[in-house]
Amino acid sequence: MWKHVVANVFTLLIVAFVVLGGVVAMGQRAFVAQGPLTEAICLRVDQGANLRTVAASLDEQEAVSSPMIFRIGAQYDGRDGRLRFGSYLVPAGASMDEILDIVTRGGASTCGTEVVLRIGVTQVSYLVRELDPATNRFEEAVTLPLETEEFPAEYQTVANLPDTRFRITVAEGATSWQIWNALNTAEFLEGTIPEVPAEGVLSPDSYEVRRGADRAALIADMEERQAGILATAWENRVEGLPFETPEEALILASIVEKETGVPEERRVVASVFLNRLAVPMRLQTDPTVIYGITLGQRVLGRGLRRSELNADTPYNTYRIDGLPPTPIANPGRASIEAVLNPDQTDFIYFVADGTGGHAFAVTLAEHNDNVARWRRLEAQPDN
Repeated sequence: MWKHVVANVFTLLIVAFVVLGGVVAMGQRAFVAQGPLTEAICLRVDQGANLRTVAASLDEQEAVSSPMIFRIGAQYDGRDGRLRFGSYLVPAGASMDEILDIVTRGGASTCGTEVVLRIGVTQVSYLVRELDPATNRFEEAVTLPLETEEFPAEYQTVANLPDTRFRITVAEGATSWQIWNALNTAEFLEGTIPEVPAEGVLSPDSYEVRRGADRAALIADMEERQAGILATAWENRVEGLPFETPEEALILASIVEKETGVPEERRVVASVFLNRLAVPMRLQTDPTVIYGITLGQRVLGRGLRRSELNADTPYNTYRIDGLPPTPIANPGRASIEAVLNPDQTDFIYFVADGTGGHAFAVTLAEHNDNVARWRRLEAQPDN
């Protein structure tokens, strides 16, 4: 009898182990299988959150097939204690294993809200924007001028969240004074930048920072990036250019940057100025004259006067030969590369063509025709 009882117990244990093994195998398959999400979501992990609360949030957003399997899977491979707070983009169809990797590997948040200090050519503003996970595009929520003194609740609430990201974007063609003034004013930065950096040495780019980031360190990063871009472009320059130093190339790149906003035109515009230098012929470009008036500290906001075009200043390229003494803005990578590897053309002249671009000409007669065409477009009521 005892043998019969022992045999039955042994059989039950075998069946139990088989069932348990099947359950474990099913759980493992479910853990790595495609998840139920039909579109991406933004998952927020608060500071101090535990695995149970994260699993519950995922279950509520229908991102996991089983919060229990999610927790067991995390505990099984030791990731249950490695949660990192922040806001994370979870793509459609992500498995529980993939979601766990997203929230435990650390690094910058990939979703949620950003506060952006946008330094443009004509204005500087704070922008609060939030990523729409369904489209993976940022939607603007609040826009405020740089001079804001009392920030509204919509801004303060977002800016004080621990996982909000802060970003500074610098437009190509912004001046060093504009960047210096904006950074010294930015409410989420600390420290001081005593002097305006030299014109042209700051890289127009996007810089992610933390609240309380040091202003001087940020300027140093901008200078280092621009120096690297210029050094690489100088190393790869074509032969026969009229530059003796990389700094001279930077000056012309800043002029190209201010003359055209059309990416496809940069190398052509660069060729025009290089052709003028080769003639030799004065550069005759309005942006340098404007810089001589404003020194990059304000937008002129009007056309140039005849007296200003006739004035003898170091930046009046209608009056001086060759390049002005310094850059007139901070050029981007494309403009730097354009002057060091320009298109090969015979163009000497160009004028706006009414489409945002320019009409180019080899002879003065062709140029005068283009100018007359532009004048007619300007005179039309819709322009």
